[in-house]
Amino acid sequence: MCVWWYKAGMDVSGGNHRHEAPWKRMSKEELDNQYSPSRWVVRLGAEEAMRTYSQIGNEVTKRARATGRSLLNVPYGDGDGEKLDIYLPEAVSEAMPFLVFFHGGYWQSGSKDTSAFMVNPLTAQGVAVVIVAYDIAPKGTLDQMVDQVTQSIMFVQKQYPGNQGIYLCGHSAGAHLAAMMLLADWTKHGVTPNLKGFFLLSGVYDLEPIMHTSENAPLLPALEDAQRNSPLWQLETAPTQPADPACRILVTVGQHDSPEFHRQSREFYQVPRAPTLCQGGWKASFEELHDMDHFEILWNLTQEDYVLTQIILKTIFQES
Repeated sequence: MCVWWYKAGMDVSGGNHRHEAPWKRMSKEELDNQYSPSRWVVRLGAEEAMRTYSQIGNEVTKRARATGRSLLNVPYGDGDGEKLDIYLPEAVSEAMPFLVFFHGGYWQSGSKDTSAFMVNPLTAQGVAVVIVAYDIAPKGTLDQMVDQVTQSIMFVQKQYPGNQGIYLCGHSAGAHLAAMMLLADWTKHGVTPNLKGFFLLSGVYDLEPIMHTSENAPLLPALEDAQRNSPLWQLETAPTQPADPACRILVTVGQHDSPEFHRQSREFYQVPRAPTLCQGGWKASFEELHDMDHFEILWNLTQEDYVLTQIILKTIFQES
């Protein structure tokens, strides 16, 4: 079943597929501009937008922790940075659904300690929320980050084997890490998590353009690193559909994200030259969030009546 939430007259019929590589015609300055989300905000200046984003993250995380229903800095692996926070609803049960969140920050910044945006609206409805830390660059490599995200999901499944479903959510770089889990070979880990859905918010799914921006220095030393860690590339070359097609997948982008972020999200949803998320039988959908920029798309998850909060809750509780 392919569901299409279509907004703002976007051309999704074809056009800029990866083999045409539109970003390759851009100068380094234009690529830097395209991959600098703060330059595209419409209501605040770039620096003010980043301050506001950080301030809201700090405040909502403090509020979430103040409820006393949290397990903080729980180790999911042996490394110092391999910790997660678990925020529990008032009524705890074996069959709780879990939303596992991976923060953004271009794999180089951000923290679980300022990322509890969606905790209170979701725990109020009976959803447990897990916020995951991972070793950002330069300490961590992309391969390590993908491995840590895999470990964190295995940990949640082992700790709560009776869960009603595990839903992965990531923002920006975190959406990339969540998307990589579509390709995970759980059989080799000995644990098959009860994955029921993916919420991918303003993500980057093809890392090759990042190699040509000023963001790249600590990340991608070679093209093969970019390809190995690009969900778009991996899905295109996967010999078979890599995950349960019953999983619900939402690819979303803000109206005021840059054209390159729009292209990345659209192409990941379509995955040209391969069984696409949509055409391959996945329960996949695409949403452009009206009048939202790269940061507002996440920080508005603090509001229960926000359209994305409602989509997440309806997906988790299987409401049409």
